[in-house]
Amino acid sequence: MANPIYDALVGIHRGNAKPFLYLQDGRVLSHSDFASLVGRIATVLRDNGVEAGDRVAVHAAKTPETLALFFGCAQIGAVFLPLNTAYTLEELRFFLGDAQPKLCICSPEEEADIAALLEGSGRALTISADSTGSVADAITKAEPLKDVADRDDNDLAALLYTSGTTGRSKGAMLTQNNLLSNTRALMAEWRFTADDVLIHALPIFHTHGLFVATNVMLAAGGSMIFHQAFNANAILDDLPRATALMGVPTFYTRLLASDRLNRDLVGHMRLFVSGSAPLLAETHVEFEARAGHRILERYGMTETNMNTSNPYEGERRAGTVGFPLAGTEVRIADADGNRLAQGEIGGIEVRGPNVFVGYWGLPEKTKTEFRPDGYFITGDVGMIDKDGYLHIVGRAKDLIISGGFNIYPKEIELVIDQVEGVVESAVIGVPHPDFGESPIAVIVGDEAARPAVEAALATSLARFKQPRQLVFVTELPRNTMGKVQKAELRKQYGELLSN
Repeated sequence: MANPIYDALVGIHRGNAKPFLYLQDGRVLSHSDFASLVGRIATVLRDNGVEAGDRVAVHAAKTPETLALFFGCAQIGAVFLPLNTAYTLEELRFFLGDAQPKLCICSPEEEADIAALLEGSGRALTISADSTGSVADAITKAEPLKDVADRDDNDLAALLYTSGTTGRSKGAMLTQNNLLSNTRALMAEWRFTADDVLIHALPIFHTHGLFVATNVMLAAGGSMIFHQAFNANAILDDLPRATALMGVPTFYTRLLASDRLNRDLVGHMRLFVSGSAPLLAETHVEFEARAGHRILERYGMTETNMNTSNPYEGERRAGTVGFPLAGTEVRIADADGNRLAQGEIGGIEVRGPNVFVGYWGLPEKTKTEFRPDGYFITGDVGMIDKDGYLHIVGRAKDLIISGGFNIYPKEIELVIDQVEGVVESAVIGVPHPDFGESPIAVIVGDEAARPAVEAALATSLARFKQPRQLVFVTELPRNTMGKVQKAELRKQYGELLSN
């Protein structure tokens, strides 16, 4: 019998005494300890009636147990459903109703509400940030399950819901092979080995922290310094004993805000990876100047895991996300799916073993998102330059059509972000009585930079691309992975040009 994910990431480490998790309270879990924890979780899941194909939802704090839950599900063939800890009860109502999980692991404080939402279709068990609660107690008392469910590459392993910033969230169905093939490609591309020690400060309800970071380190047999959340000082404390950090752009801007960050502090590090949101070019440049490392930026999404990466060996170009990973194909296409030439802007489409098999319960929606030749339409807009590097221009939904002209917000944002006194910007389209819609720019920075921004726009962009209004704010709305929520900005400033 075989179980690809369990066999390759957990089963192989039974008896491996090498440290896997360094916890903040000083405890250390070896790879063998983690495999035992996974086995005990599998026993608890089975004792609660979970069978192969059942969904197990988790809406709880980041702990070793909640990390191991995915692999416990893999061992018995269940489907793992991680849910953002920031979701409200009303949002959870949709996810739980749509996925119909057999179990939902949640915080003790929300147990009654979650149980009511499950409406008899499943049970709620609890775990808190200090690893106490009903499921935590059961795990402690359980014996590790020795049986491993027989699964193949095409069996469903996880169900991850999209962020839903432009409408109702959709559950992306990810198979054993989707996840494991991507893990192996990333481990090879980024040169991870058993000697690596990764600082893990990402949430584990998202593909970045759960599948990219954790799966790669298990596959490599390396170790992780396990932080429940990002704290700049705590990360800085741990950098001298680590070799790698995976983060979102906010991690790097907050590290740069500390005087402690310097080349000596990161002398033991070999790799800094950034993803989940665009990294500003100025952050890229400043980090290299301060730390002596060029951050490696990559591109992925819930439906596809990781698609491209700047090279480990070779030029890591700021403002790009590099080249397709091994086994993954990326093309720029027009609205009909025809491949465009290098240098042309169009839709980013992806094909490969990493690409999900469809949206949960939405077969018709799934059909519309795939081309007949198997390419997935990502909804991102980009361009491949003459050297083969992929540039992300924006989301198709963010395209602004003003008076019949196409305007890509990223082009405007790049001009604004280079102005002294500007931290970052977000350009959105809002209704305009004459042109249908026109761009406005929401800018984080000093209001005194306004004349310089206006001058830079006037000399860099055609008049129809220049924002009709510049709005200066203290911060931009973001989701938990650091992505700017342009839908929120459109709600807030939608009437700005209507009068």
